[in-house]
Amino acid sequence: MDNNTSKIELVKLILNINNDNFIKRIADFITNEKSDFWKELTTTEQAEIKKGIEQLDKGKRTSYKEVLKKIS
Repeated sequence: MDNNTSKIELVKLILNINNDNFIKRIADFITNEKSDFWKELTTTEQAEIKKGIEQLDKGKRTSYKEVLKKIS
């Protein structure tokens, strides 16, 4: 069974459920299962982002105009 067929079958099952509490639990589960982009990053990418945040926190910033001057 392909992914789209599985989704359709799942929707059919959900449509036949009359238990509001169960529907809420399913909705909560789906909402909480959305992927977190951070977990999809490599450890190197995470380290670079953390480094950038630390630099910003220390006031080390480069304006957009300065970056454009450097690359122009």
